[in-house]
Amino acid sequence: MTKRVTLSFAAALILIVSAAAVGNVNTTATEMAGVFEFTMKSLDGESVDLERYRGTVVLIVNVASECGYTYQYEGLQNLHEKYADQGLAVLGFPSNDFGRQEPGSAAEIQDFCERNFGVEFDMFAKIVVRGPNKVPLYDYLTSSATNPGSPGEVEWNFEKFLIGRDGEIIGRFRSAVEPESRQITQAIDSALASR
Repeated sequence: MTKRVTLSFAAALILIVSAAAVGNVNTTATEMAGVFEFTMKSLDGESVDLERYRGTVVLIVNVASECGYTYQYEGLQNLHEKYADQGLAVLGFPSNDFGRQEPGSAAEIQDFCERNFGVEFDMFAKIVVRGPNKVPLYDYLTSSATNPGSPGEVEWNFEKFLIGRDGEIIGRFRSAVEPESRQITQAIDSALASR
């Protein structure tokens, strides 16, 4: 009996180690190596492996259609138009976490963004960006383990995270910082200049 238990334990240990070696063991967001390891849903429901953005500079923004900062869609679109050819990707993540300011369906959000701001940058499905149910991407963006320079919960709509070409967080800008502000454009210019 003792031999069987020992063999079963050893076999289980080998399976766990093997699974970890090939990446089959679930990891928490804070164990991830960078933003590009996450998979998210696009606004039309397709799975998007963020690995597709590796090698580009990425600006991640939690957006909402009925917020006092909603006008910032225009500035985000302007950044997209100015910098996309140079290697910047703007990613919009709708969230209804703050004052229920993003109540719409995916189709309504897409229509609103296109009709009012001509949004052409990549938009994703509505997500939770704060609290115990936040998606792993935002856990990664706000954790002190992975973002020691500016950790903490997202405080409102239109917070911005600047991600380097390697998937590491290189800047965080609160809602009141305009997309086309000198603070953000200088950070984008610097990130684009880095290879």
